[in-house]
Amino acid sequence: MTATASATPFDFAPQPGQDDELLQQLGFVPGLRELLAVRQVHALEHATVWVLSEPQLEMSSDRLLGGMSTETGFYLYGDVPTAVVNRAVRIALDRLTRGEWNLAVHPRCGTNLSVGMLMTAGLAIGVNLFLPKDPIGQLIGLGMAAATATSIAPDVGAVVQKYVTTAIPFNLEIVAVHPSRDWSGRPQHFVELRWVEAQSNVAIEH
Repeated sequence: MTATASATPFDFAPQPGQDDELLQQLGFVPGLRELLAVRQVHALEHATVWVLSEPQLEMSSDRLLGGMSTETGFYLYGDVPTAVVNRAVRIALDRLTRGEWNLAVHPRCGTNLSVGMLMTAGLAIGVNLFLPKDPIGQLIGLGMAAATATSIAPDVGAVVQKYVTTAIPFNLEIVAVHPSRDWSGRPQHFVELRWVEAQSNVAIEH
């Protein structure tokens, strides 16, 4: 596990089969399975980027990598050899399901940006209620809101990722890694995944 990844430890223990049980109880809810799948795919996307940033895969930085998750897999944007992506995804899935849950959270996730924007807007409204309504007072309030949101958004975003937008991919199976190019000609890969019943005998290491 990378030092950066270990900065946001989980304080609960995800269990294999927990999403299967939820589907059995609430499977009648429209879109529930797709939502659960996206959360697990999102975690695997983050873990793959973490793995690609580690020295053994000869990717010294993950700053040029991006991703987008769907219920059937995720897109990985960046100039990375297909064989390396394939290996990284398999390593990431293995490490996540064996207990390295911190890999599910990434500091550059779009969740953090969304949280920051919402916090800025909310704080700006709240602060301006107590400040003078003149233009200078409004600008001061906006600046205070932006500064506060910027300082705490990463921590709040990490919490949102852990509890809302990601889940440990106990139900995912790798189908294939498809290389392609986006509309501008830049290289990308689609990591195709399949939902399977979680194995109750998954070895979880602490």
